Amino acid sequence: MILHGIAFIFFILCFLLGMTWLRTGLFNIANQKIKKWLHYLTSTPAKGVLTGTIVTAFIHSSSAVMVLTVGLASSGLIPFRQTIGIMLGSNIGTTFTLEMFTLDMNYLIVPSMVIGCILYFFRSPSIRSAGMIFIGFGLIFTSIRAIQWLATPLTTHESLRTYIIEVNEHVVLALLVGCVLTAIIQSSTVVTGVTMGFLAAGSIDLHAGIAIMLGANVGTCITAFIASIGGGIQAKLTAYAHIWLNVIGVALFIPFIPLLGSVVRSLAGSPDLQLAHASVIFNILCSILVLPFANQFARFIERIHQPKKS
Repeated sequence: MILHGIAFIFFILCFLLGMTWLRTGLFNIANQKIKKWLHYLTSTPAKGVLTGTIVTAFIHSSSAVMVLTVGLASSGLIPFRQTIGIMLGSNIGTTFTLEMFTLDMNYLIVPSMVIGCILYFFRSPSIRSAGMIFIGFGLIFTSIRAIQWLATPLTTHESLRTYIIEVNEHVVLALLVGCVLTAIIQSSTVVTGVTMGFLAAGSIDLHAGIAIMLGANVGTCITAFIASIGGGIQAKLTAYAHIWLNVIGVALFIPFIPLLGSVVRSLAGSPDLQLAHASVIFNILCSILVLPFANQFARFIERIHQPKKS
């Protein structure tokens, strides 16, 4: 049991490291272009959604996009109201990563790691960044397979079985698990990815997995909030809007977890793919519902959080 636990923690850390290397490599290659896209292609909420979706899907990190957005708002390059579309799009874009996790890419793991290690020792920063992408890719898929393999023997242990039963039976507890773990790790993708591993092993049920995924959407707000500290009122308004958006969306969706579970079961057979589809449906629906009211939502945030003029 102890060895299984150590191995499980090790592969979670490998998963986190792989995501970090993948994001860093992609971000290094496209850093300046991404800043220009966020600056020029956010004049309307619809453009902001499209831009936020594409950029997040490309660099596999809604947190990184939100940190960039907070930074641009803090520097005055983007007014707060233009950030609403970006955050709606970033929530959609992050679901592409989860869908990618469900693909069978085991045969690419070893070639990816070998190519990545070779490229990493080049002096050129762009080639080194490409090496980081390949290594990150290999680490991610190795970790996913290892977590799925380790999940079953771990959850058969008596001390964990009771806790997992509690998570399966209490939606609020599952939400809190997703929220707290994401706030600590600062990656909703990693937390949801690990949850997909437990689902694939049959250790937790789909409703608990969806609740953890919803909680992860709330927990990921901590990254943008931390980035906004000391960044001025525009940065703070952006962080508060991100928190409100995710909290309201999750709160409204909680009663519909059984319905969402039924829908995704009809769309896919494997539990991990069902959770990935649930994340896509949740984030797209939330963004579509908020988009027509983006300006009103921005005014609501300003009314609550903007300092009153004396």
